Amino acid sequence: MRESVSDDLGFKKLLDEGGFFAHLLGRSPSGSGRDPLYGPDLPVVLLTGGPGMGKGRLLRVVRDRFAPKVPVILLDCASPVYARRAEPQPGARSATTEALVEAARRLRTWQGTGGPFVFPRLFTGLAVIATGIASTTPDTPVTPADVAAEIERYEELPQRPRFGGLATGEFWKGVLLGAGRNLLATFAGQLLPPYADAVANALLDAVFANLAPQGRAELARTYGAYPGAAGNPHHGLLNLAADFQARGEERKLAESFLFRALREDLEAGYTGASAWLRRVGRPGLLLDHGESPLGEQLLRAVLDDRRGGQRDRVVIVGTARRADGGAFLYEGLSPQEVAAPAVFRPVGGVLPEWSRSPDPEDGRAPLTDGVLLLRMPLLTGDQIDKETARRQRRPEPEGSANRRRIDAAVVRLSGGRPHTVTRLAAAAASFRMPADANDRDILDATLPGTGDDGPDRTVTDVLLRELILDQLPVKLGTEHHDQWLDLLTHLSVAHDEECADVLLRHHQAGRVHRLTAHEISQLLTDTGWPGCERHFIGDFGLRQQLVHRLYGLRPDGAAWYADHHLLRDHYTGRVGEGTPGGGAFRSVLAHRMNHHLVSGGVDDVVRHLAATLPGRPREWCEELLEIAQAPYPSGADTRRDRATGRVTVDGPALRRTVYQLLHAVWLCEERTRPTGKETAGTLSQLLKLLSTMEFDGAGQLGKTATYWSRLAENERPLLRCACTDQLGQRS
Repeated sequence: MRESVSDDLGFKKLLDEGGFFAHLLGRSPSGSGRDPLYGPDLPVVLLTGGPGMGKGRLLRVVRDRFAPKVPVILLDCASPVYARRAEPQPGARSATTEALVEAARRLRTWQGTGGPFVFPRLFTGLAVIATGIASTTPDTPVTPADVAAEIERYEELPQRPRFGGLATGEFWKGVLLGAGRNLLATFAGQLLPPYADAVANALLDAVFANLAPQGRAELARTYGAYPGAAGNPHHGLLNLAADFQARGEERKLAESFLFRALREDLEAGYTGASAWLRRVGRPGLLLDHGESPLGEQLLRAVLDDRRGGQRDRVVIVGTARRADGGAFLYEGLSPQEVAAPAVFRPVGGVLPEWSRSPDPEDGRAPLTDGVLLLRMPLLTGDQIDKETARRQRRPEPEGSANRRRIDAAVVRLSGGRPHTVTRLAAAAASFRMPADANDRDILDATLPGTGDDGPDRTVTDVLLRELILDQLPVKLGTEHHDQWLDLLTHLSVAHDEECADVLLRHHQAGRVHRLTAHEISQLLTDTGWPGCERHFIGDFGLRQQLVHRLYGLRPDGAAWYADHHLLRDHYTGRVGEGTPGGGAFRSVLAHRMNHHLVSGGVDDVVRHLAATLPGRPREWCEELLEIAQAPYPSGADTRRDRATGRVTVDGPALRRTVYQLLHAVWLCEERTRPTGKETAGTLSQLLKLLSTMEFDGAGQLGKTATYWSRLAENERPLLRCACTDQLGQRS
């Protein structure tokens, strides 16, 4: 489903003429020079943020704006195309080598200042690996022509393109290109030996015999540094080929070294004869989906090289879903055990500082030391309002009731997540929202389909597909893909891992492979979703979408009620254990009452609260907030009428007042309806009324009345947690 989104929405300060990327690349979008940040030691920049934060969009904009002035390319590390290209010859290719070849081919066609780049170092490594090809049919032996053909796949890498009919090149020209032909001559009329070493030796003999001293010295500097080479490039290249053939970790070592060879080729493009007079800025390699296996491997390789002292001017910008940049950065330790990486929050236009720390006395510096985390910015309230207004099909005055209500709903349900903002704003373009509507009502608004996307779909369906199904956790087993969204939907009513495990045991019954709450919590963290100490689904906007979907899974909210009844019954059984702790709650009883409240047990909750208030007003208020921090079922909402007394109830004055107060607090704590002065006044009135009643500790409720009413009037949560704090920053 296509969307019309401003490319630089939320990114203008990063992309402008004097912004972060202009100084990182040493050139502005208009082509003016900029003092480069850092150097000669460069950090790897990781754009951190979960689904919908715009990491890929920012990389595309950086490429589009800067590539005409400096050599910048973008690789999608999650693309299946590289693995597909490698399939025909798994002994001589891999997804990683194909990605490196793709990068080299694009940079070889660079036509800006300084002209194209050549990649003789990378070519030499690829050519040696090509000797490991296998026959395409079991009964047909590999011939010299087969190996030569594989080498010729890369023949353009070490030579410059022809412009105006003139061939260009340096001391590499012809020597490397003749390697395949020399191989044909060496083994003319023969079948290839059973071991690739003999073929690789023949290839390297041909290469080194014909290279000029400068070329031999360059290969010696690069491949003489390969593990086990002891300065001998011939040995280094043979080790490279052997490691590639060994698969597993050895192959990863070889692939990572080829990435170094590519960067050294780029560096040579700046430091070669007269290059400094021709080239400007820094080359950039942008790695989208850096959390994928390929992306993580490339990021780890460059970080490890630079930690070991290797220096080049290639700007590496990758993406990371996790807020801490990714578990691989911590090399098996917890983030608390490792020095945190530098963090850049792009507000105020101040360019970030970064420098590598000295190696610690007890060993190598952590990989985190070479990273600069760029926190993807959430949209501000003003930016959200402008995006919503831009999409309105029927322009309304800025202060109109419908505009105010829609603006508030988009702010709360999106949390400032750019992709969610654009989807909700588009869906609300012609949506009418009553002043007292629940924010979740807007989730039923539809987005128009296109010829590719089929019929119109609700914005909830679209967002859950784009944020959940299209961005599955990298480590989620394929056997769980079909139920991932359904599991998260049911977990939207869970508070902690115990609560979540109860739901998971029920909804995974009969399945051989099951997930635990702890595993799902880790997968959500790895995917970039924030956590919350009071809600298992810690992102407020995502949780509202899942709650909305849960209510609609079965007629009349049957799935919603079934999940809450399951949890209510579980904690009913635990109340008798005498266990004081309730996970996310002060007590097991409060946890039980929370689920009982939202599944039809209002009267029971009121009786409990009325009976337990005397003598413990402070503890009682804390318990009330925990019980009432809950979503309200879809459909007609009578809480405001019940809070203000327009719905009459029987019973003593204490019980009637507690009944009204419960509904007022519930209204405030759900955070999906406006509260403001009216609700603040109701809270104050009811608490003051309780403070005048004849029970022990009643007078203490007067202070609570003042405090709670101020919070409600300013649309702030009465009970704070991580997700409501984040929500408050956007409101």
